[in-house]
Amino acid sequence: MAPQDTLFLETTTTIQKEDMHSFMDFQVWDLPGQMDFLDPSFDTDSVFGGVGAMVWVLDAIDNYMEPIGRLTDTILHLTRSYPDIKYTVFIHKTDSLTEDFKDDTIRDITQRINDDLYDAGLENPPISFYGTSIYDHSIYEAFSKVMQGLVPQLPTFEALLTTIYANCHFEKVYLFDVLSKIYIASDTTPSDDKAYELCSDYIDIIVDLSEVYGWERKQENGDDADQRVPVSPPTAESFVSNIKGYHLYLREINPTLAFIGLSRDSDFEASRSLIDQNLQVFQETIVELLSDSGK
Repeated sequence: MAPQDTLFLETTTTIQKEDMHSFMDFQVWDLPGQMDFLDPSFDTDSVFGGVGAMVWVLDAIDNYMEPIGRLTDTILHLTRSYPDIKYTVFIHKTDSLTEDFKDDTIRDITQRINDDLYDAGLENPPISFYGTSIYDHSIYEAFSKVMQGLVPQLPTFEALLTTIYANCHFEKVYLFDVLSKIYIASDTTPSDDKAYELCSDYIDIIVDLSEVYGWERKQENGDDADQRVPVSPPTAESFVSNIKGYHLYLREINPTLAFIGLSRDSDFEASRSLIDQNLQVFQETIVELLSDSGK
């Protein structure tokens, strides 16, 4: 959906559920903002009993004092019965603010919520904050961080990606869920917004091409099936030079995951054979890890 089309979306008045089937199978529940989770008649367990992460959206250009109070009350209420829920606050519509005012707003909201939770006796709460907008890639990156908190293999993925980053002339590497453009892991170097945007756009191109040039792939039981996949067949890869000064390298891990690395190294192409070999081992290791976990 194009960002401008969101103007025509109706306000959420009932709980809406969406099933997501990709790297991870999960449900997204969209809850109305006016819903009172503290009402004794509210069936809390049916909604939050199996929740791994809760995202609370605050409007950065509206009066956010009342929503902050409702959020802290909700967290304090749920923490007693569901201590494993991870909370994330999307400070939304930050594109409408100047850069300085955006930073001040994010800092103010973060400080107020943490202070309220601390004053209520909740130290070091499992809560994160991200400025988001539908007009750039920040919403995808924020959701990436939410999903990473639900991936049990995350430390292993990060260690493997950091090894690839250090030994293969990359500046940043990601493991992407291709269908959603959410990255489920990256190396442990600081995040780079422009690098993420470039990778996300690159995936769009690959997905579009795969829709045009898709082909049949055999199922595991040997039967033929017209099964379209977002990236080409096993061990498929793509390499592009000098895109905004970067070399981009993509390698499919399985039908839903892809490795993407960015490099500015002038000798990158000359090292391709070694990089290909390292990425082959990386792919086999990731596939084995996912197989052991039943993914």
